[in-house]
Amino acid sequence: MRALVQRVSRAEVRIEGDVVGAIEDGVLIFVCAMVGDPPNAPEKLAAKIAKLRIFRDDDGRMNRSLLDVGGSALVVSQFTLAADTRRGNRPGFSSAAPPDEGEIRYLEFVSAVMDLNIPVATGTFGADMAVALVNDGPVTIWVDTDG
Repeated sequence: MRALVQRVSRAEVRIEGDVVGAIEDGVLIFVCAMVGDPPNAPEKLAAKIAKLRIFRDDDGRMNRSLLDVGGSALVVSQFTLAADTRRGNRPGFSSAAPPDEGEIRYLEFVSAVMDLNIPVATGTFGADMAVALVNDGPVTIWVDTDG
């Protein structure tokens, strides 16, 4: 699985103008299931993100995790993270899991984050979503489970 994690002071997802998910201090996680992901990929990715030391400690250093600060997560499915841009100008997405498998993995990931006692808000898998955020830092981290 693959994720793009952004430390945020707030973030929200709207579908057709209605807010379907919103958080204050925490992380916005764009997540993509990939072809060939092992069964434990959602849990592995959730644990990695929850423990990333990307929040400031008392000295202002990035030394605290989402678990340490008690932050929230807004999880949004985004198959375009699988984009292959090596050839031409049109990205290919063949390394993204098929939609039915992608949705299962997305829901497993959301559950895995919730199992870590992190408050979670979500978008809607496969929907046309408008995402708004205030990136704190800015801090943006790319995370892969490496198959």
